[in-house]
Amino acid sequence: MSFSPFVDLADLIVYRMLGFAPTTRLGDSIHFFVLDTSKIFFLLFVIVFGVALLRSFFPPEKIKRILSHRLEFTGNILAATLGIVTPFCSCSAVPMFIGFVESGVPLGVTFSFLVSAPTVNEVALVMLWGLFGWKIALIYMMTGLTIAIISGFMIGRLGLENQVEDYVYQIKMADADGGTPSFRERAISAWSYTKSLLKRIWPYVLIGIGLGSLIHGYVPIGLVATYAGKGNPFAVLIAVLMGIPLYSNAAGTIPIVQALIEKGLPMGTALAFMMSVVAISPPELIILRKVLKPKLLAVFVAMVAVAIVIIGYIFNVIL
Repeated sequence: MSFSPFVDLADLIVYRMLGFAPTTRLGDSIHFFVLDTSKIFFLLFVIVFGVALLRSFFPPEKIKRILSHRLEFTGNILAATLGIVTPFCSCSAVPMFIGFVESGVPLGVTFSFLVSAPTVNEVALVMLWGLFGWKIALIYMMTGLTIAIISGFMIGRLGLENQVEDYVYQIKMADADGGTPSFRERAISAWSYTKSLLKRIWPYVLIGIGLGSLIHGYVPIGLVATYAGKGNPFAVLIAVLMGIPLYSNAAGTIPIVQALIEKGLPMGTALAFMMSVVAISPPELIILRKVLKPKLLAVFVAMVAVAIVIIGYIFNVIL
């Protein structure tokens, strides 16, 4: 997905109006903050409103029936596959995740979508294909899909529904009442829901973006190559631990992955680093904290991180 208008806006504000130099770390950090703030809030408005409007045409029972297959593992597969074809970053996938929870979709199934949507990015697939060939692109897609399915299935088995904040279920109950509204009434209701949700989470989005901006501008990516290079048996683990605090989308990490591989980083380690960056970003965790209690949030991070580490070591062996 192209965000050229947002890049142009950030260039105008940061480099022309404020006069920061693009070659400085401060200028790069502020540009990143302005770019991602405008982009993410635009996506949040569009996606939250769109999901709320679309959901008004599909009763919660229907959504639940589609994704709540008799064999829940099938629901995990369906949700993870849906995540592949949705062009969401980690932050903008959260509202759709909330919509699934409110509609009564099993918690583990919703997590399969939450992991898959940002991790398996169609732009990243194309870029990986062009840079490394179709085999690496396919490995990337299948790895992300596997992580999403397994982590969602495991979370579903733990019975952590009580670790979702109470207001999420209350919204679901409130939305369930009423007859058949007109399109105008649906739009008004969707807009009201959008404002209500964004009012709850906007400070946390800004905090997350601000943190990501500082990391983007001031944390040297070369540290990954230095401490997670060949010969270190803990390379994949270190790369994942370094990647979790960073903040970018899948397409944005491809040039970094290419540079790391050129510096001698094994492919499995590089892919594990990329997946940790896009699947467990600070803004996503900050937003998720508004709907998930700390225990479930910690379980989510731990499961995804462990899955990425295991798959990274596997692909270092087979590639």
